[in-house]
Amino acid sequence: MKYGFDNEKYLKIQSERIKERIATFGDKLYMEFGGKLFDDYHASRVLPGFEPDSKLKMLMQMKDDAEIIIVISAVDIEKNKVRSDLGITYDMDVLRLRDEFMDRGLSVNSVVITHFTGQSSAAAYRKRLENMGITVYYHHTIEGYPNNVALIDSEEGFGRNDYVVTTKPLVVVTAPGPGSGKMAVCLSQLYQENKRGIKAGYAKFETFPIWNLPLNHPVNLAYEAATADLEDVNMIDPFHLEAYGETAVNYNRDVEIFPVMNALFDDIYGYSPYKSPTDMGVNMVGFCVCDDEVCREASLQEIIRRYYTALCNFADGKAAESEVNKLSLLMKKAKITTAYRRSTVAAKERLDESGVATAAIELSDGTILTAATSPLLGPSAALLLNALKHLAGIAHNVKLIPQTMIEPIQKTKVTYLHGRNPRLHTDEVLVAISMMSLIDENCKMAIDQLPNLFGAQVHSTVMLSEVDRKTFNKLGIGLTCDPVRRITIKQQEYEE
Repeated sequence: MKYGFDNEKYLKIQSERIKERIATFGDKLYMEFGGKLFDDYHASRVLPGFEPDSKLKMLMQMKDDAEIIIVISAVDIEKNKVRSDLGITYDMDVLRLRDEFMDRGLSVNSVVITHFTGQSSAAAYRKRLENMGITVYYHHTIEGYPNNVALIDSEEGFGRNDYVVTTKPLVVVTAPGPGSGKMAVCLSQLYQENKRGIKAGYAKFETFPIWNLPLNHPVNLAYEAATADLEDVNMIDPFHLEAYGETAVNYNRDVEIFPVMNALFDDIYGYSPYKSPTDMGVNMVGFCVCDDEVCREASLQEIIRRYYTALCNFADGKAAESEVNKLSLLMKKAKITTAYRRSTVAAKERLDESGVATAAIELSDGTILTAATSPLLGPSAALLLNALKHLAGIAHNVKLIPQTMIEPIQKTKVTYLHGRNPRLHTDEVLVAISMMSLIDENCKMAIDQLPNLFGAQVHSTVMLSEVDRKTFNKLGIGLTCDPVRRITIKQQEYEE
């Protein structure tokens, strides 16, 4: 895998800048953590070399002075919003995050449910958390937010929200995903703290968009693609340009909320410590890109991946057509089509030749391999076997798993587990190879190659099962699928 990002440099200069920002304010600093504290797979995909838990590593250095507030939107609870990279709903991810933080010795203060307008699902979720001994607060939707500054900065605005009682000088505000209302929670707390005579500051721990990369740099376009469902738009920060004569990239929600920030700081301090939304962020990512071409290529692949994901979600009724259309426009802005993805082209060519569902993989060295469905294996499982054999130097015609071992597994799936698809999934293939590795040297060599699949790109001509999607994700493989549930050609049918 080629690296385009210097993670060690990032850990050093980002942590230094955060400590400088904490020292700027008095009693307390509310720090909004954009993106994910760990499991930040989007960042690791578009910035090869970025470690998914980099933010958490920095926070661990300050854990004695920090506590965490986890934010979730009542709107996301209501619609059972799913975190696509893990396949779990946001409400479940709140509990997962809390457990992960506490297991690392970090203090979790509470959960704040934002955008609350009386939703019964949110009320039931609050009761569930409180039964588990978790402190929960409500923050309400404010009419005219973020433009109605007079209402927001009043007892009928932020004053209606529950006050979150905190005890540490650094309060980290995080959430399962974007659009949860993290910034509004921070601003509400500044208002509430000021009423109580506590001098509190605010800053953002930023990753994307990267302010000192061009507006239409693929890394920044990939961020827009990742937030297409929120209709976020990257833009030049007009406040930063006016204050410093310097071009900086930010996004619409931060630019829109900046007048509110200024008004709140004027009330608290009599002046605003920030001249622009970009000033509010602590983002040294752009200084740690060590190979721009590698990051560009990874980001273009991510835009296409997001496009295919939206197509599949739309086919399943989980995404709006507007999301697909926005991603299509982003691809045009990036001057790419799906044909830019080599694994996609190869999979479609194999489909045309075989007439059955197929899959293709591009390995990190550029090698392209393909596979087609068979009575024993689905295309993704067959492709995984082909890739491992190639990496281990095993001849293609060598069978790693004997048919006599596959058939009993198929019988169990269909006869006893009442499944419709007898073909082995990727996880079942890996388990079988692992068992065979005890007695077969080829299987041992193949299973040892799994780490070398990290960064590979796969395309399937049919929508894969959740099991297969999760397996590829855990292996660090970028996956795209055509929004097709079954293929019936030449009297053969395949359905995942």
